[in-house]
Amino acid sequence: MATTIPVPFADLGKATNDLLSKDFPVGQTKFELKTVTADGVTFNVLGHQDNKSGHIGGEFKTKYVDYKNGLTVTESWTTTNHITTQIEVENKVAKGLKVDITGGLVPHEGKKNAKIGVQYKQLGLNSRAYVDLLKGPTFTADVVVGREGFSVGGDAAYDASGSYITRFAAAAGYTTPEYAVTLLANNSFKVFSASYYHRINGDLEAGGKAVWDTKHAPAGDKSKSPVALEVGAKLYLDRNAFVKAKVNNAGVLGLGYTQALRKGVKVSIGGLFDTTKLNQAAHKLGLSLVFEA
Repeated sequence: MATTIPVPFADLGKATNDLLSKDFPVGQTKFELKTVTADGVTFNVLGHQDNKSGHIGGEFKTKYVDYKNGLTVTESWTTTNHITTQIEVENKVAKGLKVDITGGLVPHEGKKNAKIGVQYKQLGLNSRAYVDLLKGPTFTADVVVGREGFSVGGDAAYDASGSYITRFAAAAGYTTPEYAVTLLANNSFKVFSASYYHRINGDLEAGGKAVWDTKHAPAGDKSKSPVALEVGAKLYLDRNAFVKAKVNNAGVLGLGYTQALRKGVKVSIGGLFDTTKLNQAAHKLGLSLVFEA
């Protein structure tokens, strides 16, 4: 009998993906300010500047949570003038059921989008379905079933106007408190990946991922590998600081350092270094500042 609720399909392999992608703010300078009011409203301001082009972008986001009534309202406005509103109601219609309504607008371009989604989860099951009302309409659904650490899931999208399946995927994984292994066939079974994550001890984590893209596999070129391989690790120096490192089979080395300066203030620096072109300007650096109150 299942004793836990499995993660959504999109989160299968998340531990490895976070290890290899988060806390490497390369190629840009990022800023985030997050505050929470006493009545449950969260204000979040995000900004970023591309180090190469100098382009500055940002987003202003508000989020209101009414835990008593299972209501969450999120609104965002970006510097590209993209306005989004999301309304979520959870555990009110039925236990384990969440209804999600999302609408978006780009006023100066006249673009609109509207989606309705439902998520139902219980022990051993996590399923979701969405309808994009203005694009197609397109129906998207995924489901994951799990038991005793094992998870199996699938994902598919269907375009009603063209009467065809636009994509499908499948995944399987095994998770314990110490490690996790995930196999994924994505992009209509054109991209295959395998990943693992291992919490070696309280201070050290390690993981790796291999990806085979059948559409971009080199044909007859033995100098290029058909499989992209990346491994990484995270080491806590103390309760307020950690370092991360990763490297792939193309010779690109990633380094990151994160330090909590004080409660609610965190700084991260990172870099990507092409070890095959150390004497060239092929490297990227970045900085991230986060303030929470």
